[in-house]
Amino acid sequence: MAVLSYSEITQKKVIIFNDEPCLVLSCHIFRKQQRKPVNITKLKGLKSGRVLEQTFHVSETAEEADLENRQVTFIYRKPGEYWFHNTGKPAERFALKEEFIGDQGKYLKDRTEVQALVFNDEIIGIKFPIKVDLKVTEAMPAVKGNTSSSALKEVTLETGVKTMVPMFINEGDIVSINTETGDYSERMEKA
Repeated sequence: MAVLSYSEITQKKVIIFNDEPCLVLSCHIFRKQQRKPVNITKLKGLKSGRVLEQTFHVSETAEEADLENRQVTFIYRKPGEYWFHNTGKPAERFALKEEFIGDQGKYLKDRTEVQALVFNDEIIGIKFPIKVDLKVTEAMPAVKGNTSSSALKEVTLETGVKTMVPMFINEGDIVSINTETGDYSERMEKA
């Protein structure tokens, strides 16, 4: 584990703060008149989910978290739970709470492989792909003359999620969806 000086605590780094791995969401180093510079950070606890602000002074350091990635496969979802198994070992099943997975869980298809973040042999998070390809299961047909580039319609995807897409998308098409924003990216395959 590396020790980071106050200026090395930058965005997207994971540090140990209050005995918990924390993701640095934002940082701002500045100097006030005759004072020494400080780094004002916003940290998100990867176990607790709490977001807090912390100021690191010139003399302070932080320990970088030693995280490892483990390949896991999503099996199915139950109300309030998502079930996974270690890839290649279907007998090693485990469940993660819905609050732990967050909004991005609604884009998971059965048998999707994702990366699990592991800290001290405990899974503390799931790394979702930025884009996923999903099949459109329900879509209203486009009306002739109403297919301009800015017109949108609501469709249902194979995971049950509803999203807005351009009018030219039809039932059976496979579309790429951004898992961070939930927005349509592009049509991958035409039905």
